[in-house]
Amino acid sequence: VDAPRVPAVLGAVALLLVIIGCVLMITSGFAPGLVMLIFAVFFGLCALSYLYTTLHGKFVWWADLLDDARLKGDEYAVDLGCGRGAVMISLAKRLTTGRVSGIDLWCSKDQSGNDIEATKHNARACGVEDRVELNTGTITTLPYYDGQFDLVVSSLAIHNLKAREDRRQAITEAVRVLEPGGKIIIADISHTDEYADWLTEAGMESVTLQDLGVRGWWGGPWMPTSAVTANRPGGRA
Repeated sequence: VDAPRVPAVLGAVALLLVIIGCVLMITSGFAPGLVMLIFAVFFGLCALSYLYTTLHGKFVWWADLLDDARLKGDEYAVDLGCGRGAVMISLAKRLTTGRVSGIDLWCSKDQSGNDIEATKHNARACGVEDRVELNTGTITTLPYYDGQFDLVVSSLAIHNLKAREDRRQAITEAVRVLEPGGKIIIADISHTDEYADWLTEAGMESVTLQDLGVRGWWGGPWMPTSAVTANRPGGRA
């Protein structure tokens, strides 16, 4: 579960409003209690929307994004902020001779149970352990050399960098480690217009920004997920 405190708070608020609504119906009449119950339903639906996206929706739109990338199977890829490996493992399953490197700070407040050992276990359970390598580090100073990867992906990670310059540095690093002819795919809940602008300024081509729809709603349409994709010019003819 991404940011597990959020659905927990939404669910707790919904439950509290149900209790208040029932008390009001007994003490103050039907109408005041009904208003509270309507608010309870609203917060309950927000919690359900969030849980749907974090437990199912994100897997669907990442599958679509990776399918659209038309991978050959021999790519060397990196997942920035890989967490427990949802995207990294989905990507590794599409590779035959390629590999995926995942890097994360392993912070459990960003994702429940976020731990390098849990990620290793997930990769092993999905049969892709031989195609995965894990590193501990920050996405603003990647421990990789220039042009090391054919594909750079990142899911719901860069927005956790609170400072604008840190987010820009993460984009700069993503471009740096991408080889000519390579591709970047970033899905995030905020600042994606900035990512697109910075990728364009860095000389990337075919920069696109798309809304991922209802499956990417984190509680409602006011918190959507968008994807930014871009290609680095060059590569073999």
